[in-house]
Amino acid sequence: MRILSLFDGMACGMIAMQLAGVEVESYDAYEIDKYAIKTAQHNFPMIEEHGDVFKADFTQYEGVDFLVGGSPCTYWSIAQTKNRETVASGMGWELFSQYVRALKEAKPKYFIYENNKSMSKQIRASIDDTFGFEAVLINSALVSAQNRQRLYWVGRRNEDGTYSKVNVEQPEDRGILLKDALDSGTVDRDKSLVLTARYAGFDGSQSYLCRRYFGKSFGQAAFDGDIGGMKSKWEENAYFESDEKNIRQLTVSECKRLQTVPEWYDFSVVSNSQAYKMLGNGWTCEVIAHLIRSCLNDDGSQLPGQISLF
Repeated sequence: MRILSLFDGMACGMIAMQLAGVEVESYDAYEIDKYAIKTAQHNFPMIEEHGDVFKADFTQYEGVDFLVGGSPCTYWSIAQTKNRETVASGMGWELFSQYVRALKEAKPKYFIYENNKSMSKQIRASIDDTFGFEAVLINSALVSAQNRQRLYWVGRRNEDGTYSKVNVEQPEDRGILLKDALDSGTVDRDKSLVLTARYAGFDGSQSYLCRRYFGKSFGQAAFDGDIGGMKSKWEENAYFESDEKNIRQLTVSECKRLQTVPEWYDFSVVSNSQAYKMLGNGWTCEVIAHLIRSCLNDDGSQLPGQISLF
């Protein structure tokens, strides 16, 4: 199959295709982060990298099998404490609009668009209106050890050029726990908090995930010793509470497992800080694989909200 991936990052789309058993003939990616490009091509030399989506001519990909992508949620996320965009305008919407332009120009058989659940109701409604149907909400906790709620718009192209919502069932709960993702140690909760792009710092005194939420910090850590957490001025929001000497940072390998990235995926060409960033920005690959399978198994009987993009 021919794949067009926007905002490709570390090529989670390619990983998902492999997990779904899809034979990829070509994979054209648009990404601007040099470290993500380097890592993606290191793992998948056949990927063609093309850079900035704003400069793309997507007509050259007309008739591709899949268009996949999730425009950066930075501008829409509730974690954005300043200048958060809540209506369909601004840079966040401009980035999303490039995905829509690719959909119009490339006319893929299927498309998968992902973004953060914490976007405003107005933006979510505007995306629904653009695609002609509502998103499906899936928590990565069903297929991984991570709580990660994301919205997915999944569509199939009809003979008349309209797009219809693919029937996506919730993935089966695999019962994977946080303890299953650890190299060593134990934990006192079943699932991890959301992995983010800023999981790179660990100073032994404050929150470890470096995630901002309602102006307060949350932490995430694994433990080499007895379970517990940290006591600090963020105690009420900390991931754990205990003697901080037992706390250690999650390893890159453990974070890969949270995102269901296969063990063979190699980050050796970049620093750990860049690996953490890519994983936090990336997809839970098994969720995307589930969506791909849903597309390929869809018989077209579910046709709500048809919309013409032309």
